[in-house]
Formats: sequence, structure tokens, C-alpha cells
Amino acid sequence: MKTTVSINAFHQAFYDMGRVNQFSAAGRSILFDYLEQLGEDIGEEIELDVIALCCEYAEEDHKTIAENYSIDISDCDFEDGLDRVIAYLEDEGVYVGHTKGFDIVYRQF
Repeated sequence: MKTTVSINAFHQAFYDMGRVNQFSAAGRSILFDYLEQLGEDIGEEIELDVIALCCEYAEEDHKTIAENYSIDISDCDFEDGLDRVIAYLEDEGVYVGHTKGFDIVYRQF
């Protein structure tokens, strides 16, 4: 038996599991939308497992991602650096989205 999860229930699940700081509210919303679309694309419902999602996905600023994945943004201003990191993540197939505050949600690899 499966239950459809609303955006509010998705956010609440992170609170209930003590993982509210893993993603910002905007980051969780981006992840929710991504997972809903992914489920539609593959024709399969995605199980809500907060711990697994926190292990598989992350939200970080582009400079931290650049450092962690050796993306050279030394010759870039803020916007170009952000674009370069997003392009890299898109090429790797792991980009989920970014917040208005420019933090990036992605699948870790």
C-alpha cells in the first residue's frame, strides 16, 4: 500500500527524522518537484526515505561543489562560476536545481 505525499508532508518528514538542516526549505521543495517528475518519467513511484535522500542528494553553494569536484572556477565571476558548476553537474546527469539564494541541489556522485 502506498500513500501519495504532499509537499507539506515531504517537508514534515525531514523534520520528523531530524534532517531539517540537510536542505533549506527551498531546496526541499526543489527536491520534491524533481522526485515527482522523476517518478512520472520512469513510470514508477518514488519511495519517501528521508535518510536515503539525505545520503544521495545534497544542497551546497557552487564554490563548495567546485572544490569538492575539482571544477576550476578561478577565472570566473560569481555568475560564470555558478553557470560552470551547473553545466558540469548537468553533464554528469546529477543537477536537480538551484534556489533563489543560488545554492544547488544535486545528486552526489
